[in-house]
Amino acid sequence: MEEIPTALRDKSKQSKGKNKWSKRKNISPDKIVIWLIVGLLTVFVVSTIVRLVENNGSNSSVVVRETENNPPSPPKIDISENNNQLPEPPREIVDNILGHLAYEEAPLEELRPITADGRIKLRAKAAEKYNQMVADARSQGIILVAISGFRAVSEQEYLFFEVKEQRNQIASQRAEVSAPPGYSEHHTGYAVDIGDGNNPDSNLQESFENTPAYDWLDRNAPRYSFELSFPRDNVQGISYEPWHWRFVGDSHSLKTFYKARELQSNPLD
Repeated sequence: MEEIPTALRDKSKQSKGKNKWSKRKNISPDKIVIWLIVGLLTVFVVSTIVRLVENNGSNSSVVVRETENNPPSPPKIDISENNNQLPEPPREIVDNILGHLAYEEAPLEELRPITADGRIKLRAKAAEKYNQMVADARSQGIILVAISGFRAVSEQEYLFFEVKEQRNQIASQRAEVSAPPGYSEHHTGYAVDIGDGNNPDSNLQESFENTPAYDWLDRNAPRYSFELSFPRDNVQGISYEPWHWRFVGDSHSLKTFYKARELQSNPLD
């Protein structure tokens, strides 16, 4: 093969290089614009994805930190004008009939006499304090007389039902002055009806409050742990009984009489 002169080979290479460059220089402007747009869109999409990933990561870490270090706050209570009070706790409905509470009979072996004939009795501790109160009152010229003490349920049946019929009273009327059987404080052995020995006409009458005996009891009975059971306008709705006193000088008697404050009447008639 005949060898091509060196000068011709160099010219041939130069001409080929020029042809390649000329081909590149002939790229249309439309393609260049398209490439630029595609490149910008690619950059925008990538940067957006990166930001979303970073934000999601930071938010999730905040939630975790709040959960671990900051337990959820308790719900807020609405104290607006229309709802400015906390809900009241449910009230206990206490067993009662026409305002009288249910009481168990005192065991007979726990009773002690408070009268010379032994007919009227109270529980041992109540009897001790009552006898002391009577003695101290007598030393001051006041004669306290026990009219009634412990009373069995059978006795209360007569006082409530038989007397109710004799007096032509409905149950609600009778209950204002006498408890239904099973619902009298006298069953407990802690309650006593007291009269004035110098004014017997006032026994079991509201006028007893005008006697020296009542005046003395009003000022001194708490020293012996006795209190008036049914003062005026009492919560149980029982008629005022200035002669009816009860002993509250130990845990059992206190629990017996103070177990109820909210009453719901269950009328018999």
